[in-house]
Amino acid sequence: MPHSRPILTIGPRCHELRVPDERVTWRIMHHLADDAVVILEVFEKQTSRTPKYVIETCRRGLRFYLKAAKE
Repeated sequence: MPHSRPILTIGPRCHELRVPDERVTWRIMHHLADDAVVILEVFEKQTSRTPKYVIETCRRGLRFYLKAAKE
């Protein structure tokens, strides 16, 4: 499996980056904007599915960023 993959359930240009550590694998959810990389969430993945609260947090953060970027 690649270290990064698109996460379309959050939004366009959103990806999940896997960062292995000695004991855990961290996930960095981010959005690739034209002028920035927007970090939406960082968490330790413990199951095969991304928790719903993480997806909702990322969607909320993406909406906030996109609104602020328009202004």
